Amino acid sequence: MGSQQNALHQLVSFILGASAAAVLLLFLTSASSGARFTGISSWANGTAEFGAPAQEASPAREPAAPAHAEAKGAAAAPEHEEEGELERLLRAVADEDRTVIMTSVNEAWAAEGSLLDLFLESFRTGERIAHFAEHLLVVALDGGALERCRAVHPHCYLLPGAAARNLSDEKVFMSKDYIDLVWSKVRLQQRILELGYNFLFTDVDILWFRNPFERMSVAAHMVTSSDFFFGDPYNPMNLPNTGFLYAKSSRRTVGAFEAWHAARESYPGKHEQQVLNEIKVELVYTRGLRIQFLDTDHNAGFCNNTRDFNTLYTMHANCCVGLGAKLHDLGNLLQEWRAYRQMEDEDRRRGPVRWKVPGICIH
Repeated sequence: MGSQQNALHQLVSFILGASAAAVLLLFLTSASSGARFTGISSWANGTAEFGAPAQEASPAREPAAPAHAEAKGAAAAPEHEEEGELERLLRAVADEDRTVIMTSVNEAWAAEGSLLDLFLESFRTGERIAHFAEHLLVVALDGGALERCRAVHPHCYLLPGAAARNLSDEKVFMSKDYIDLVWSKVRLQQRILELGYNFLFTDVDILWFRNPFERMSVAAHMVTSSDFFFGDPYNPMNLPNTGFLYAKSSRRTVGAFEAWHAARESYPGKHEQQVLNEIKVELVYTRGLRIQFLDTDHNAGFCNNTRDFNTLYTMHANCCVGLGAKLHDLGNLLQEWRAYRQMEDEDRRRGPVRWKVPGICIH
């Protein structure tokens, strides 16, 4: 009898011990997987702005938009050849977290000595950002832009339907062709999200000086620069500028882009930024989209900036009409940035380090 009791005690002890080990293993596995997040975090070297802790990265774990399941139902799917080319380029430029940087150019902006050259030069002269050019997809808006892009950059893509439009000069601003163009870029951005890639779109008249991912929260579904910023990065009353726009691939974000594109019919004659400004409150409070608005101290524009190289991450030539004016002011700014990079650290710390004004547009 005693031997049977001992055997029973040993069996119970074994079962309890095995159960405890299984629970511990499950806990450790869950903790490990829950700590992972992708996209912005890797390029920012783990920096989450506004104090967003790692556990706030749950949007990154939302189901990504199915890469191929939605392809058959896309309303305006590109031709099969164009789709294959897009997917090939996305695979070539994406980082390990499936994030791509993208810009767009017409023939005038891509010409030698024009905006594309200044844009690419800013990566080479910026602070530890040269590698981002490896993840850059340049979208050409016409055949001339595609030819010039291929001469200076390895990853170029002709926007579907661009060949049928004449967008080689600046006279088309707010014309029907221009409006159709900017909406076709929104459609392309949505398609990139559907294919399971995150993107950061940057206008080609934006100079990069430092790593902008350091200013972005991993908790945001979408991040946009601001024409005017009122202090709270999540307040939809800030005025967005979609010339600098990050979106994280998920069903929620794809749904937001579908709603954005559908809202075009309600606001005829308006371009995509104007329509986003009209529907941003609905996206935030009805669809649960977390939109972060970047402050103009760090992601500045000619509309609104603090004139201090010590805090500057990007500079957008907004509030500036005319290619010549943009080239003049951005070229001067890039030249002064090079001089700033040669300064002693002690001189920088005395700051602010300002650039010369006025220019044609910048003040």
